[in-house]
Amino acid sequence: MSICNDVSDSPTVEDQILDATRSCVLDFGLRRTTLAEVARRAGVSRPTVYRRWPDTRAVVADLLTREIGVVIPDMDGDEPARVQLVRAVVDVTTGMRQHPLFVKILRSDPDLLMTYIVDRLGASQRAIVERVSQVVAAGQADGSVRSGDPVHISAMVLLIAQSAVQSSGMVAELLPADELTGELRSAVDAYLAPR
Repeated sequence: MSICNDVSDSPTVEDQILDATRSCVLDFGLRRTTLAEVARRAGVSRPTVYRRWPDTRAVVADLLTREIGVVIPDMDGDEPARVQLVRAVVDVTTGMRQHPLFVKILRSDPDLLMTYIVDRLGASQRAIVERVSQVVAAGQADGSVRSGDPVHISAMVLLIAQSAVQSSGMVAELLPADELTGELRSAVDAYLAPR
């Protein structure tokens, strides 16, 4: 829980619970995190937690959405949209590969993410596609991004980025982290470039 000097900066109950969940997952892993421990660490009652989330997986899913939302940069600069988008994809992907919470879940509890890898889009993935679609459309308008449906292009960018996060360990001996970052930059830039 963060300490704030200004009352208006005080964390909401939801933020307290998400902060406590983050702490529990980092300390215990997902499988050993309980809503009772989350409530204790958040300084709230168990019913307060259960009114908002039915189980640990639900609160962790919202925590992951919050964590991803924090790292998505604004892309409203003076540079061409493609330059901004490529940099954002590389920066976010690199950040997620090093993010303590995602590393912990990927290494110890990958089942949580499996639904969002193979079955359906989660809220954070939908938010990413929506934001990237806007930048793709801006890039098409400024001539820096190829033509095509912005949603289709954005979905593919998401797949490329997710693969670089989730599977980087698998190819680490062939493609070390710094080189992976460079190859990701080249891949995304080439994919988005006008043809």
